[in-house]
Formats: sequence, C-alpha cells, structure tokens
Amino acid sequence: MIQTTNQPEYITVTIKDWNHLLKEDENKMIVIDVLRNLVIDEKVEIYAFCIMSNHIHLIWHLSDKTKDSEIRKYFFENTAKKFKNKLIIEDKVFLEKFKSTQKDRSYHFWKRRPLAIELFSDPVFKQKLTYIHENPVTANLVKNAIDYRFSSARFYETGVDEFGILSNYEG
Repeated sequence: MIQTTNQPEYITVTIKDWNHLLKEDENKMIVIDVLRNLVIDEKVEIYAFCIMSNHIHLIWHLSDKTKDSEIRKYFFENTAKKFKNKLIIEDKVFLEKFKSTQKDRSYHFWKRRPLAIELFSDPVFKQKLTYIHENPVTANLVKNAIDYRFSSARFYETGVDEFGILSNYEG
C-alpha cells in the first residue's frame, strides 16, 4: 500500500538468526550502497542509521509516490543478492547458514517482519535518534557515538556525511 502519512519511520532490521553477517565493513557497505540508490532514486530520505554486526537501525521517510512494500522489497532483495554473490565467492560455509526452506528463494538473509514505528512527534523522533546513535556505545564498540563509522552520529555532530545518504532532521 502507499504510505498514507507523511511521517518518518524508525525501523530495525535483523539478520536471520542474529548471524553476524554485517561484521565486515564490506558487507556494511552493501547496505550503504543499496540505501544510497534509494536516496538517489528519491524513494527515501534517510535521517539516521546505524549498522551493527547483526542488525541495522534506520530513521527514514518513504516517498509518498511509491508503495512502502516496494521500497522494502527493493532494499531486502538487493542487499540479499549482493550478500549471496559475495558469500558464494568468499565463504560458502557461512552462506549455508542462510539456506532457506521456502520454495521462492534459495537463501534468506533478513529476519521477517522488521520492527517499524511511525514517528509522530519530535520527542519520539529524538528518542529514537539517540537510541540509534548510542547503540555502538551500549555494545562497547566505541566510547563516543561519533567514533562509530557506520552511524549517522558524526553527521549530527559535524555535518559530515561520509556516505552521501543523509538528510538532516530539523523537526
């Protein structure tokens, strides 16, 4: 269905069985590249993100011109194809952890039914933004949120968008 509100959305997407598929920076870049394509095609605006080793958090605004299911399908299918192609070459043993039992696919990389919450107020938006940025600190990966490369925390502190995917939320 076409998204009927004009609200940003907080979404958490988990790798199947909490496998650490996103531990390598190369795999995190697959996520970044697919998100960048969605931004370039004006399908989404991304306000915040954090890519951890086994899940990602986003605050994005889906285009009113495209069905939200199509945007999600594009994200899941394109990241999955790139993960599969990379693992076929580099790590067939790890690839087997993603073997699917469904007839419509050979592999399944993302857990079904991601958590998605529309953000209807600035306080809720800011709470989710803080949660996203503090995730690597809570996981003891860094002491300061801006030191975690695969997060939008640095962008909100310095204005620098290393990956060219972010829009500033000025709610």
